[in-house]
Amino acid sequence: MAKRNRTQSRRLARPQELATILDHVRYAVSRFRQAQLVFAHGTSDPVAEAAFIVCEALHLTPDCFDVFAGARVAQDEQKKIFDLIEARVRTRKPAAYLLQKAYLRAVPFYVDERAIVPRSYLGEILDSELFAGGGASLVGDPLALERVLDLCTGSGCLAVLAARQFQNAVIDAVDISADALAVAARNVAAHGLKERITLHEGDLFGPIGDARYDLIVANPPYVDAPGMSALPLECRHEPALALDGGPDGIAIVRRIIDNAARHLTADAGLLCEIGRDRQVLEQTYPQTSFLWLDTEESTGEVFWLDAGQFA
Repeated sequence: MAKRNRTQSRRLARPQELATILDHVRYAVSRFRQAQLVFAHGTSDPVAEAAFIVCEALHLTPDCFDVFAGARVAQDEQKKIFDLIEARVRTRKPAAYLLQKAYLRAVPFYVDERAIVPRSYLGEILDSELFAGGGASLVGDPLALERVLDLCTGSGCLAVLAARQFQNAVIDAVDISADALAVAARNVAAHGLKERITLHEGDLFGPIGDARYDLIVANPPYVDAPGMSALPLECRHEPALALDGGPDGIAIVRRIIDNAARHLTADAGLLCEIGRDRQVLEQTYPQTSFLWLDTEESTGEVFWLDAGQFA
């Protein structure tokens, strides 16, 4: 009996005998675990990554998985799924690059190797009560915001989310990479926001002159030198320019903090993601009281500074 069960298990594991969407997700999970892949680009584990790949191959949005998990997969669809799974294992490219698509806060974005894969704790924070108005809001009435600046915009994902959240604001989105801005332009157009989001090529505050904003959002490069040397293969497919934060990780963050005051209105603030650089940041600015904002998956990786702190 045991021998027959082992034989049956091996036979069921053969790709050509998989039938349902759930079968293909299970197969992908096994392949990913066997290959010891790293998940850091919108999914945090092999199950989520497998579900993302299988659903996108079948043109299903992520929230459709539970409904269609038992649906059978056609042969031509099956080949597409297998090709994507094997490409993920063979190339170690993030799934978002293979599919040229990523979701942030359930909003779809186009992405390719010219820009970092959309992922940021800032999306969750912008979507929270901290920016929704009421007594807990850091910006007062979100509908009263007129101008927002998104630094290091990359694919433009945070600019798009900010435009959706602050519906009366115009957004300036800046990046030093022309390649990344080409990706951002595609996303801005896809979301119908060309009239509200303006893309600027340049170094941080350089392209915006003396403009002032009701909110500055920044997700700058913040990986330190040891982190850059230890990047997993998946992350090495991304532009190093979008990751490298200098020797201590906060080279660009320092420049943002040191120059933000000139571009903030009286009641404005800076919302910035810095990864695991909290200790070095607080040592660098010992007199500054950072407000640390936690998310479902992070603690002490995003800070808020209102305009008064800069004074």
